[in-house]
Order: sequence, then C-alpha cells, then structure tokens
Amino acid sequence: MTTGSVLLAAAARRLSDAGIPDAARDARRLLAHVLGVVPGRLTLVLPDPVGAETASRYETLIARRAAREPVSHLTGRREFYGRAFHVTSDVLDPRPETETLVAEALSAPFARVLDLGTGTGCILLTLLAERATATGIGTDLSEAALAVATRNRDALGLEGRATLGQGSWFDALPEGSGPFDLIVSNPPYIALDEMAGLSPEVRDHEPHMALTDGGDGLAAYRAITRGAPAHLAPGGHLMVEIGPTQGPAVAGLMTAAGLADVTVLQDLDGRDRVVAGRLQAV
Repeated sequence: MTTGSVLLAAAARRLSDAGIPDAARDARRLLAHVLGVVPGRLTLVLPDPVGAETASRYETLIARRAAREPVSHLTGRREFYGRAFHVTSDVLDPRPETETLVAEALSAPFARVLDLGTGTGCILLTLLAERATATGIGTDLSEAALAVATRNRDALGLEGRATLGQGSWFDALPEGSGPFDLIVSNPPYIALDEMAGLSPEVRDHEPHMALTDGGDGLAAYRAITRGAPAHLAPGGHLMVEIGPTQGPAVAGLMTAAGLADVTVLQDLDGRDRVVAGRLQAV
C-alpha cells in the first residue's frame, strides 16, 4: 500500500515529462478527485495510505491526462462563476474568459434572456442563478450538448425558469417565445486555418462544431446579428463572446444590423473578448 504523497510525486513527474502545463496542479486536482476531497484539503490527507484500487484509478487518470485529455473530462466537472458544471466531450469547457460576458450581461437589466449555442448552459444558467426573477431559453444544434445543459439546469434547480431547445440559432425557438431583453452567445469563432494551432486538449477533445464554422470564424456572428433585432425587445441588448482579433469585424456587423451603442469590451488579460450592442427603443 502506498500513500497520497508518493502517488502525487510520481504523477507530477509523469505529467511534467509529458509536457503538461501546470503538471503539479493537475496531478493534485486529479488526486483530490479520486480521494473524494476538495483540492484545498488534499495536503491534510497526503500522508494517509491509499488502497490499490484507488491508486490504480488515479494512475489511469494520470495516463489519460498525459495523453492531453482535459482535466475536466477526467473529473466530469468544471467551475464557472462560482458554480460547478457537468462537462463532457460533447460541449466546450467553460472558460474563465467567458465570465467577462456574464459580468457584462449582469450589468444590464433583463427579465427574459436567450442564449444561442448554449453548450453546457453555463452562461444562461449562471445569469438565471444570479438574477432570481429572470427566465430564459438556451438553444443548441447538438442534442448531446442539450443533454449536458439539461443535467446542469436540473442540478441548479432551474427547471422552472430555463427552457432548452434544439436547432440552429433562432430556428430552435418556440413560436411566440420572444421578445428578449438580452441575447447572449459564445458561438464557434475560430477560423478553420487556426484550428491546427490549438492545444491538443481543445483541438482533439472538444467538439469541432462548437469551435469553428469551417470558414473565417465570423459565420455565426453574421447569423446572430442578422436575426437579433427581430427577437430583441426595444432597448434590449445583444452580447457575444469573440476571439481577440474579431472586435472590429463583429462590431461592424452589429452596427450594420441597426444596433446602437456598440462596444468592444476586454477580458482581465486586456484582450478584446465581448462585443455588446443595444436595440434602440422606439
């Protein structure tokens, strides 16, 4: 029988040798997962003996991580805006950068929200959890992604306030479901010729339809900005996450669609991350 300390040291070396960024951090997160403790308490149990079955489970996870499988796929969860979300290979991993979109959305008044391409549901469900009287709809083309969003919705107790629909962008909406005070989206924005440069964790393990439009990375924004005015209430806002070089192009699409007060917002690293616009009140 071995101990947590011995397992952790060996795992950190293996991940480091495999070129994993933050190898020690990932080794700790995975050990905490198999031991069933929160990462902050791992140090307290490291001297304790670990049974053979648990050690084998840990070593299997470390081998998968060394092969560049994301930690979230190994643990089945990812933290986002202070809440845990279930994730699988059918959805994009919720990312800290997307919290910029959530924070900006929460700065605006809304009672009815639409999330286009909802994936895990992390944007829609966070907004509803933070705004207790709001209701909303999340749409996605992927049935598998909607299954993940449904699980997250139910885990957060938001069944009565969040509806999920399958289809392409606005086509998934039930008739008469609008208008919306807020439309949000983190659509596929990576250009096809940029895919090869992504990390293996993203390129090889996340759904390509959620990453790229197979073209210049702007197709989703064209569809969303074209359809948004017909689904926004007067004074309502459209807010979308973007890649760091897409601010001017997406802002131009919003302006061309007739939206006012179009603004490009930066994330905490100072990169363009969100474009927001407003439908003028009549």
